[in-house]
Amino acid sequence: MPFMVPTYVRPPPMFHKGEGCYLYDVENREYLDFTAGIAVNSLGHCDPEMARLMAQQAQTLVHASNLYHNPWTGSLSKLLVEKTKESGAMSSVGKVFVCNSGSEANEAAIKFARKCGNLADPSGAKHELVSFQSSFHGRTMGSLSATPNPKYQKPFGPMVPGFRYGTYNDVAGINSLVTDKTCGVIVEPIQGEGGVNVATSEFLLALRRRCNEVGAVLIYDEIQCGLARTGSLWAHSHAPAEAHPDILTTAKALGNGFPVGATLVTDEVSSKIVTGDHGTTFGGNPLACRLAHYIVGRLSDPELQRSVLDKEQIFRSRFDALRRKYPDTIAEVRGRGLILGLQLKGDPTPVVTAARERGLLIITCGTNTLRFVPPLIITEEEINKGMDVLEEAMAVVFRSSEKVPGTDGQQEMRAR
Repeated sequence: MPFMVPTYVRPPPMFHKGEGCYLYDVENREYLDFTAGIAVNSLGHCDPEMARLMAQQAQTLVHASNLYHNPWTGSLSKLLVEKTKESGAMSSVGKVFVCNSGSEANEAAIKFARKCGNLADPSGAKHELVSFQSSFHGRTMGSLSATPNPKYQKPFGPMVPGFRYGTYNDVAGINSLVTDKTCGVIVEPIQGEGGVNVATSEFLLALRRRCNEVGAVLIYDEIQCGLARTGSLWAHSHAPAEAHPDILTTAKALGNGFPVGATLVTDEVSSKIVTGDHGTTFGGNPLACRLAHYIVGRLSDPELQRSVLDKEQIFRSRFDALRRKYPDTIAEVRGRGLILGLQLKGDPTPVVTAARERGLLIITCGTNTLRFVPPLIITEEEINKGMDVLEEAMAVVFRSSEKVPGTDGQQEMRAR
């Protein structure tokens, strides 16, 4: 596209329509979508009730600014707090800041942590933020500074000062990493872009205890792994209450394709934020919040969450069969629920290309990892249909003497 800034390397299909778990290109070719817009369309494409609410609210009120009240920002915030408590996650959640994206939700979290640190130590010494290798927290300068990947950081250096990076799941290294100078720690309970790496309960608990010791804020970035994708409302729900965060960030599935994000905080953190400290022009507008209110209601459904775990087992059964078939090519399976990674021992790009050519959309992450984040409404029949296509694609790639030409447009962004 000659008039677009070159941010992504896109493969050939141009999509113009979606329905449920399928996308259709301009030539009306059908693609089964195992990507859900990078874990966004959890209710599938063009959910009928969402479309109805969008049309209705668009004729009622879209935006009036945060200078005034509207019925939906408070309703969404209340629902997020209530459903989070009901789920057994983040037991001390109290308030919500509604914004427009995951990066913006993380920027708010970083600012809130810095404010807490400055109040604890007015000298400014308590300003450091800790994040972890293979993390992905966004592309704005604060969230990018928390994303220690040279591919993303190098073109825009220097980064915001005060960020330190540790090794994911390294319990032994926490005490030296998180110090009295630390104001906040940000971590993904499951790293999405980094390779579908799952944090251990021991790691999260050790982070929580160390944050308590030094008076730092613990932030869980659940932008990709949250909102029922793991079979519970939040991915950290399996962890003991003693490991719960002070701040939780969400976006992606929160709007099912409509831009909206949120930063959930404890009352203790909220008490440190005063009028004028932070704000947003579009965040919390009635249209976004009404849609998100409906979506949170759907994703909070225990039956839907149970079905996610059932569907995980179908994927894992098919993955196990593939591993037995290609033991020298497929290394391991990672993840939980419907955020799963199939680790290959070589470049997965030819598999992605061959699958797409046969009508299946999958994406990559980390190093040589195929990422599976389909809509949560996907059926058993659709899972098996897609896995049949994947198996066929792998047969072509792994058993052919001719190399299948690849494309570099499957990850969120790769260097040219």
